[in-house]
Amino acid sequence: MDNAVGSTAHPAPFDWRDLYLQALFEADRSRMYSRIVEAERALFRREHELFADSNGRAEREAVVNALNALNALRSCLGLDCTVAAA
Repeated sequence: MDNAVGSTAHPAPFDWRDLYLQALFEADRSRMYSRIVEAERALFRREHELFADSNGRAEREAVVNALNALNALRSCLGLDCTVAAA
């Protein structure tokens, strides 16, 4: 399965971390919006997948923390790129 950035395939469970880090450390201001949106979509998907998984508590916490960090980054940068949960 192709999990490249921009792929239409759903990322593997831990690929959200790569997308999150890419958004967090993007240096090109013109690409930040798309990086944040892409990471949030992957995080919302993973949060949904983990909803019924009783063994995924630690990852659920990490997902929520990542979403909060992206929200703070978006707010600090004045970007309006909130995505609806997928």
